[in-house]
Amino acid sequence: MDDMDRKILAELQQDGRLTVTELAARVRLSVSPCHRRLRELERTGAITGYRAAVDPASVGLTFEALVFVTMRQEDRETVVQFERAVSEVEEVLEAQRLFGEPDYLLRVVAADLAAYQRLYDERLATLPGVQRLTSTLVMKHVVKDRPLPAR
Repeated sequence: MDDMDRKILAELQQDGRLTVTELAARVRLSVSPCHRRLRELERTGAITGYRAAVDPASVGLTFEALVFVTMRQEDRETVVQFERAVSEVEEVLEAQRLFGEPDYLLRVVAADLAAYQRLYDERLATLPGVQRLTSTLVMKHVVKDRPLPAR
């Protein structure tokens, strides 16, 4: 990973729909070498994919919560079962395993408070190994979807 690769990544994080020609012009590289570098970044996994950023409110998901999960037990089998089950809950946008307490942090969306309560009662509270769930409601996003720093 050199400075040119970092420039390519920075540009694509700002606009993933750039053509190779546009990208090459922005990073001041000819098209063929830019294309080779782009394919190598994809092949090595530095670029994990391309997607559209969708406004949650435009699809009726106006409620967001951060859910802290404390596990009853943390043996290997329970952790695997929990992680498999939580990955199947489509309203869970992010799930992170943490050091210390709590054990997990989930970022969850729903249409409204009533929909979140149903999700909480029917899906989240029944996940394998869960001892306690603590929800914090998101008031607003101050920083969201920021590109990774160029280093």
